[in-house]
Amino acid sequence: MGRPQAMVFPRGERVQERRRDADDRKLRDEFFDHPTLLAISRLISRGLFESVDYPIATGKEGGVFRASGAGGFRAVKVYRIGNSVFRSLPPYVLEEFRREVGVGGFAQLISAWTRREHTILTRLHEAGVRVPEPLGYLRNVLVMELVGTPQGVASGRLKDAAVRDPDALRTQFALQVRRMVLAAHLVHGDLSQYNVLEDPEGGPVFIDVAQAIPTDHPQARALLERDLRTFARFFGKLGADGDFEKLWRECGGAELPPPKR
Repeated sequence: MGRPQAMVFPRGERVQERRRDADDRKLRDEFFDHPTLLAISRLISRGLFESVDYPIATGKEGGVFRASGAGGFRAVKVYRIGNSVFRSLPPYVLEEFRREVGVGGFAQLISAWTRREHTILTRLHEAGVRVPEPLGYLRNVLVMELVGTPQGVASGRLKDAAVRDPDALRTQFALQVRRMVLAAHLVHGDLSQYNVLEDPEGGPVFIDVAQAIPTDHPQARALLERDLRTFARFFGKLGADGDFEKLWRECGGAELPPPKR
């Protein structure tokens, strides 16, 4: 027999393969430093998942990855270690956060911020608010329910969704915000179409909740009003009821407690 022939790929396929390899290396370098890999390994040993599959969404603060295991699919959020997480936060959030955890290095602050998101998700989930169920965390890694199809396809953000029933979406949105305000006693603080997922089966799902503040915070009323005005306009453009005052009442705005002094 002659020598085996080398497998030859068309030039386009070779370029695509190199790009995929480069993208994979970039993701590893950006998110998976040695301490983060150790944290993921320990979370795997706890049985929360078995492997990290691929990125769902990435940004300046961090990335969300799909993970899988015997228990099904998971969403794994990895915060970058650095000050980029805190650059876009308003001063009142940083003030509240630093009062909770004290002053520390960025690695310690990110770990505390991850813990804070897990705690707030737990509080919202227990109040019946539709958020990804928190399943565990360690250092800068947060493990949550994957919101999506049974096949592991993650739901998209509301900003990209083709809304089929605007009236139903508005009704579900108002119900979830009302539970957040009156049952969990929290205001999201930055609610927009960018941090609401559209679950076709279960309605809107709120994400990125780490900067939520108590309803008696001096900024709570103004933030809730700002966010609900944004959504009133959004629903109006979709053809649903866009009246802000009505949405404000339905979401529990009129029942906010007085701010603490």
